[in-house]
Amino acid sequence: MQRIRYSRYFKSIFILLDVFVIAGVFVYFFLRTNDRLFAEETWEQNVLSITLLSFFWILLSNRTRLYSIARNITYTIYLERLVTHIFIFIFGVILLGKVSNNDFLKQDRTLIALSLFSLLFFIKTILFFALKYVRTLGLNYRNIMFISDDSSTEILKRILEDRKDYGFKIHNYPDQDYTNYEKLTAFWKEKGIHTMYLSAETNTFLKEQEVEIFRLAEIHQVRISLIPSIIKNNFFQYDLGYIETQPILVRSKFPLDFFTNSLLKRTFDIVFSLLILILVGTWLFPIIALLIKLDGKGPVFFVQKRYGYHEEVFNCFKFRTMHVNDDCTKRTTEANDCRITKIGKFLRKTSLDEMPQFFNVLRGEMSVVGPRPHMLLVDDFYKLKIGRYSIRSLVKPGITGLAQVNGLRGDTGNMDLEMQKRILADAFYVKNWTVSLDVVIILKTIFLVIGGDKNAN
Repeated sequence: MQRIRYSRYFKSIFILLDVFVIAGVFVYFFLRTNDRLFAEETWEQNVLSITLLSFFWILLSNRTRLYSIARNITYTIYLERLVTHIFIFIFGVILLGKVSNNDFLKQDRTLIALSLFSLLFFIKTILFFALKYVRTLGLNYRNIMFISDDSSTEILKRILEDRKDYGFKIHNYPDQDYTNYEKLTAFWKEKGIHTMYLSAETNTFLKEQEVEIFRLAEIHQVRISLIPSIIKNNFFQYDLGYIETQPILVRSKFPLDFFTNSLLKRTFDIVFSLLILILVGTWLFPIIALLIKLDGKGPVFFVQKRYGYHEEVFNCFKFRTMHVNDDCTKRTTEANDCRITKIGKFLRKTSLDEMPQFFNVLRGEMSVVGPRPHMLLVDDFYKLKIGRYSIRSLVKPGITGLAQVNGLRGDTGNMDLEMQKRILADAFYVKNWTVSLDVVIILKTIFLVIGGDKNAN
């Protein structure tokens, strides 16, 4: 079976399309004030300007990884890259307008910047989802297989089975004897296997068997990807470094370990929280408080102990969404929980019950974006079961987070599996934090608040 692989052509097509859009915007604004694009006195300047902008766009993509789009990338991460790339590019357009001899670039550079942002954002978003849709139809897929069966493998399998838009087709090897090399290589050829996933958690191969499988995979151009143990390994806390040519694992230095980044995030937290509390809280909080009081007896606010930065315990504020009960610190929320009030269901669905946590942000106990704080008993339970669970405490907990905007919240039936997925998302956030990622998560949270979150219990 021939492998269906068109992705390598998409990058060139997307780059050419972006360059065409940039040139088109440039030409349009020039022709608004000039009749002739290639007049003798201006054509060199015009061609040079378009060329410089195009090269700047392409070279910038090496830093922002705009075209390094893995199949499994989420729109949240893609949007963070896209917004970062376009903003930096627009800064280049404005700078070019200041030094260029073209009068229209000096006069219209704000409109040019807005036009470029709108067009590029719209076109690239449409293309992103169009490619995802094509893959849901069963086109442009990659054939993969798994060796071994454990919790780490199961999580990855479920993700790839649920997300058809990633474009992976899983083939189950009919024989458990992977040392029958002739049969294994025949299976690779028949199914057109592109990648074989090998779990590090339950690898039972002898050294010589593993070496032979890796050798055959290289010959037959089958990639081998290793799945680290979700339960035991702390692989997120290490980076690959070198002493001369010798590779070593060194302790990771996360983005928020740098003072400038932490200061920037704290400044953003304070400004954003003040704006929300003044512009929204001053009128919304009294309305919610009145509805809670009308819905039943009890206080307006609910205060519960949670673990924060470096596992320091703090009082987390929420609007009360349950009838007063003695199980609130001993029992997690379940689907259709009878303890939840009528107004509480609405507050949870829209996440408005979390709004008082902006006071926690101002007090320095939380951040606007970060891993969501869990009940103390939940943290104490899973810290013993998931090896890198405590990586969440390396940043302040957030009102919203990467896991939540990707649907990883609430009780979906298999809490252990869902918690492992949440920790993967939280660990990714800790290691890959940027300001633009925070902004994208906040925007996605706003859409969830407006539309309601189906996973909220």
